[in-house]
Amino acid sequence: MAVKAAGEGIGTASQRVETRDGPRVASIGLRMLDAFPFVTRHPSLVTRHGLSLLSIASFLALWHLLAIVIASPYLPTPLAVARAAIAAFFERDFLGFTIQQHIASSLVRIVWGFGLAALLAVPLGLASGWLRSVEHLTGPVVELLRPIPPLAWIPFAIYFFGDPFDAVFIVFLAAFFPILLSTLAGVKAVDPILIDAARTLGAKRLRLFLQVVLPAALGNIVTGMRIGLGVGWMCIMAAEMVGVKGGGLGVYIWSMGEIGRFDAVFAGMAIIGVVGIALTGAMGWVEKRISKA
Repeated sequence: MAVKAAGEGIGTASQRVETRDGPRVASIGLRMLDAFPFVTRHPSLVTRHGLSLLSIASFLALWHLLAIVIASPYLPTPLAVARAAIAAFFERDFLGFTIQQHIASSLVRIVWGFGLAALLAVPLGLASGWLRSVEHLTGPVVELLRPIPPLAWIPFAIYFFGDPFDAVFIVFLAAFFPILLSTLAGVKAVDPILIDAARTLGAKRLRLFLQVVLPAALGNIVTGMRIGLGVGWMCIMAAEMVGVKGGGLGVYIWSMGEIGRFDAVFAGMAIIGVVGIALTGAMGWVEKRISKA
């Protein structure tokens, strides 16, 4: 009996300790969370970014492990790539360019090619979606040229246009068709009820197009521009490797590969990815702003 009573006493004391410490621990946890109000207000955002960081860390760890196990001069470690990327911003390569100049050269070409593509594809897509006669006139040519990969035009572009317009032409082709088709789809997707309502209110054909069709298709237009910009950025790298004699990220990667600097090759690839994310992210921001308007 005495042992039983002692056991009950110990259990009661333990319960009292847990009862006293439980609120204390909970209050400490709440105070710790209160110290980070962003975490409590945006838990889903913190989770999403946490998973993104975990994914990147896992990728880098796997890359580092493979580089060590394979021990190939063609597969550098992430640390070696990071050192090469940092050095590229402060040193000139054997061509006489810094990485900033390579980035600027590629951006100039992408701006010209993408700008010309948008300037021609958006009006043509609007006209083709709004006027059947224009669609019937341009449709067969578009469907004939669209399946041809932009890189297949590189030999023609090199000899016909020459440097630097050959790379601009490749970017133009890469961006043109996504913008054109997305604009065409946006015009055709306009709700017929909106068009009928505007006609009932007495809207003429031009006013109907400017005030109903064009605003409704604007989201598709920006989406096509975002896709076209991404495709153009990918294609210009290959075009610069083959047909450009000046600076450019594609030139940088190819020249570093020729001298066996694969740490610099991977650094250039990483910079291409970062710049590409920035470009498409900017277009995505514009797309979201327009969709909310």
